[in-house]
Parts: sequence; C-alpha cells; structure tokens
Amino acid sequence: MTSRRHLLAAALGAAATAACGSSEHDRAGNDDERRNERRNERRIERYLDAHWPQGAGGTVVAAREGEAEPAACEGRGLADREAGIAAACDTVYDIGSVTKSFTAAAIVRLEMTGRLDYADPLAAHLPPAADVPDDKRGITLHHLLTHTSGLPEGLGDDYDPLTRDAMVAAAMDAELRSEPGAAFRYSNTGYSLLAAVVETASGMGYEEYLVEELFTPAGMADTGYTLPEWEEERVAVEYDRRGRPQGRPYEHPWAEDGPYWNLRGNGGLLTTARDMHRWYRALAGEEILDRRAKELMFTPHVPEPGGEGKVSYGYGWDVFAPGALPGDVGTVLTHNGGNDWSYARNAFFPDLGVMVFWVSNHAYRDGRWNIDEHDRALTLGLAELLAGRTG
Repeated sequence: MTSRRHLLAAALGAAATAACGSSEHDRAGNDDERRNERRNERRIERYLDAHWPQGAGGTVVAAREGEAEPAACEGRGLADREAGIAAACDTVYDIGSVTKSFTAAAIVRLEMTGRLDYADPLAAHLPPAADVPDDKRGITLHHLLTHTSGLPEGLGDDYDPLTRDAMVAAAMDAELRSEPGAAFRYSNTGYSLLAAVVETASGMGYEEYLVEELFTPAGMADTGYTLPEWEEERVAVEYDRRGRPQGRPYEHPWAEDGPYWNLRGNGGLLTTARDMHRWYRALAGEEILDRRAKELMFTPHVPEPGGEGKVSYGYGWDVFAPGALPGDVGTVLTHNGGNDWSYARNAFFPDLGVMVFWVSNHAYRDGRWNIDEHDRALTLGLAELLAGRTG
C-alpha cells in the first residue's frame, strides 16, 4: 500500500521547495495531520486483527469521500500459500456477482449516450439470429436489470463451454418462473443477457466496452477478464473448504476472451481493492455516469423478498434504506458476490461519506471460518469506524 502519509510527505516536500519555507503553525498542523493518519491506520488495523478470520487470505480497502487515497488498503494472509505470496492492496481477485454492478453501469451508460432505453424490449437488442418466443417478448431491459424478468437463475455450470448465441437460445427456451415484471427472482441468466445487449448496442465486445467506457476513464487498469496483463504472482489462488488450491480464476475452463456465457456479465470479473476505490471516486464525478444516470442506477426499483420493504434492488445494486441495518449508517448501496472459494463485498455509505470493499480468496474453511459470518462486522463496523462513529 502507498499510504496517505507518504503522499502527504512528498507533497509537503515539494511545497517547501517552491515556497522556501512555511510557518511554524503550518508545520504543526501538518504534523497533527500525519499523526491522525497514523492513528486512524492503527485503529483500522487493530479492528481487522479482531474481526478478519485468522488464516483467510484477502484484502480490505476503506475510504472517505473526496480523499484521493484510501484511509486503509491492506492485505490479510496469503494470496498464494504454495509460493508464500502475501495478499496486498494490488492483489487481483475474482469478485463474483459484484460484476453485475459493472454490467448495469454499462447499460446505464449506453442509455445515457442514446444507444438504448430501459423500456426497450430485450428482443430489440438480441443478436439477429435469436428466436424470441411469445412469453419472452414482454421482457424489457428494466426487467433484466432488476431481476424481474422471470428468467431462471442459471442455465448450467459456470464453466460449461457455452457461446453467447447458445446462451441466448437456451434462455429463450427456458421456462419462466414468473411473468415479466411480476416478481423479484434473482437471475444470473438475465445479467448474461445484458452482457449480450452491451455487445449488440455498442458494436464492441463486452469486456472491450467496459474497459474503454468504464475502467479506463476511472483509471482502473487492473480490472477485466483477460485484457489486463497481470503478472501471475499478483493474481490470488482460490482455495476450497478443505484448504486445497483451486488455481487462479482464469485457470478454470474459460474461452480465450474470458468466461463462457453462463458466467460472463453476471460474475467472474477480476479486480483489485485499489481499483475498487478508483471506481468509487469515479462515481463521485460525472465523466462516466452523469447525475441522472447514477440516480437511476441507485433508485430502489423493486423490493427484495425478506427485506420488509426496506431492502430493494436498483440497477446492479442492493439498496438498503435508512434503518434497514443496525446502527445509524443511513442508506447503504452494496453488492456481494462469490463462488465456492472466493467472496467479495462492495458497499457505499452515502450518508456517512465512506466506502468499504473487501474480498477473500479463501472464504470458507471447514471447522475454522465462514467469512459470511464476518460480513456485518467487516462492512458496517469498518464504515462506522471510518466515519468516527466508534472508537
């Protein structure tokens, strides 16, 4: 991690050279700021020591709104046990269904730039060869974004060698679980269809569009499926419940240009904690998504089952209303994701002005830890700590 105090020291050195000195009062203020930064870093480290499961590898980033560098970005445990490589801020992980937030952002940007409309029928943006039956003709892009299309959760295993057109055909043949727009039913298939829509609406490959229109403007050079050229030692090895290595994400059965289409668009994206902080900062501006686009993305469109009216789904985000979660954290915008080995959580707290992202490459170990049980402490606890709500 490049700490804030190192950046601050460099900036102060340059300022001193340019200004030929500063007042004792200014120097005292800068010293106080450095001490506060070190104190905050130690508090976060102590908190993670208490709440991160011992033995699990992973990385955590926590940041305040408007600050160029995160308050903390640190690895926990090992990214590769066999090679003895420690997890770090720039370790690359599979973030699972957090991918859906980026697929949704791509659709939102395409709408913002006039390439499609949320009310468009899915049929208008499928490949020309697609045969859309009558029961699917009422499905809109809004339904896909909000998991209200009625389509099945999945069409098979993530690693089945399924092409885009074969995925579309299988989705069109699948039996609907409910009428389009009638109910929230989480659907990975729906988000893979949205990835296909990104391709037909943009004329670009799904990952190519994300890199050009989202990741590059945000400075996220380490996010993608295959386009980033990561050094192998930077990519975390995933581990199963018995501690056995399962390889790096791209070492599972993939096509040459990324995951097959049971996974593409709904999961499997690789990124770093530092890049996730860059995404948070990018969404604070309007270069990638303007104010209206972000409002639509974060609108609580559809209540989620079991949320008692306080948890809804936006476009690629779970939206927790004030009071839905313990503590006085206000609105929470979040998404999690995982497979049998890795688990990730991304959360924005607009009322607190902070973000928290964490990910593990060994989320579960039989008889020792289940990182799901630490989710609340790692997410809400870190946010409250960063916002000064706890000591």
